Formats: sequence, structure tokens, C-alpha cells
Amino acid sequence: MKHYSDSNQEKLLVEFLSANGISLSENILEKLFAYVNLVIIGNEKVNLISKNDIPKFLTRHIADSLFPYIVLSKANYLKPGMVWTDMGAGGGCPIYPLAIVCPYIQFYASEPRHKRVLFLEETKNALKLENLTVVGKRFETSNIQNCDIISCRALSRFEADYERALPGLKKDGIFVTFKSREIAQELKDIPNVHLIDYNLPLETQEYSLVIKGIYG
Repeated sequence: MKHYSDSNQEKLLVEFLSANGISLSENILEKLFAYVNLVIIGNEKVNLISKNDIPKFLTRHIADSLFPYIVLSKANYLKPGMVWTDMGAGGGCPIYPLAIVCPYIQFYASEPRHKRVLFLEETKNALKLENLTVVGKRFETSNIQNCDIISCRALSRFEADYERALPGLKKDGIFVTFKSREIAQELKDIPNVHLIDYNLPLETQEYSLVIKGIYG
């Protein structure tokens, strides 16, 4: 499948991963590019991402989505058979890129909006992601439980999102979310909250991955 990303975007993504100690196979990279292609095509029918983000989808959304994988891989936290759920999966970031690079983990994409659910199902089938299940409900009514990891991206305040996630987490599970570095600083004194700062290619905004729980 021809994809829309240009060679410079692909190069910058690979360099971002390499700088963080990650090397992905050509097959995995091509699957990520195929996902990007499906989002861009799907965006013509369903509002999945801002049109302004299309030229930088790899360096903005894919790189961002893979940062939890970078952090948790370095900590040797990710294990076969783990369960990872994303609340409010939207157009599939971060859960689809994560499912592509971690075929040994079972992922759930919780998303209540019908048109996006249809897109997520079609994309899952097109990419043959057997380790991913789309749940067309809000997380609170999904009955998803015993998760090792629950994540969300661009939803609500940290405290509110964590409270939503908590009933679905295992006792020793972790909650993962994405914030601007400025906003994340407000969370630094919360017990068991870890802030991992990072920068994305071509972005002036600075970011923090926020993890609540023990992962190292």
C-alpha cells in the first residue's frame, strides 16, 4: 500500500527511535506507515486528526505514541501476555502503533463514538492486528478489568482520568498518560507519579510522559 509520509518524515522517526535505543524491523515500520495511510484516508470521512497534522503524522503522532514503549522497554516492564487498554482511543493513537510494535501484548481500544469504532475495526482488520480488540463503549461501562496498563491521550485532567482508569487496573498495574511538560510539573508531588520528559522531531512544544505506579 502506498503511504503518504515522505522520506524525511520516515528518516526523522527512525532517528528518534534510534536516539532512544529502539530499532524496529522493516516489516514493523511498513505496518506503521500503512496505519498512517489508513488514518489519512479515513480522515476524509471521519474527523480523526487535524488536517494540519497530516504532513507530520509520523514525527508528531507515531513518535509520541511509541514513547511509552521506549520507556517501558528500557525498564524491562513489558512482558508477554500483559493486558493494555487505551481509554478514548479516537483515531487509534497511541494504541495502534503500540499494538503493532508489541504483538506479544493484548490490547483493548475503548472508544464510544460509532464512526470511530467502525474506522478502528476496519483498520484492525486491514492491519491484521490479532492482538487488539476494539470495544465500542466508554471505558467506565466496558467491563474491561485486570489491566496491567491503562493509557489515555488528550482526554481530561490527570486526576479525573486516573480515577476512571483505577477500577480496571490490577493492584500493581500502572496508568500512563501524555501531558505538556508545563502541565506535568503540577503533578510531580503526587505519590508514585513519574515524569519522563521528551521532545519530538520538529516540535517546539516540550512533553512529559506521566506514569502512576511502579514500573522500574
